[in-house]
Amino acid sequence: MSDCGCDKARKDLEEYLRNEVCKTEHSDIRAHLETCEECRSEMVVAQTLTAVVARACKESAPEQLRELVLAKLRSEQARHH
Repeated sequence: MSDCGCDKARKDLEEYLRNEVCKTEHSDIRAHLETCEECRSEMVVAQTLTAVVARACKESAPEQLRELVLAKLRSEQARHH
């Protein structure tokens, strides 16, 4: 395996974290991350951001907001029928 370099590692970091790169690219990026502290730090930031967004997406909207959105949707649907 060859070191893919910072540009390649950063360009494909999101896909790497989601296991959406081929085995060869995955190995090359992993090897680069093992030797490059800057890219490894960027990976930690990306992982943290992904986890925070995932947690936020699991939270339910307040009931009042949900009712307001549903009322607006119904109003728009009624206008187009």
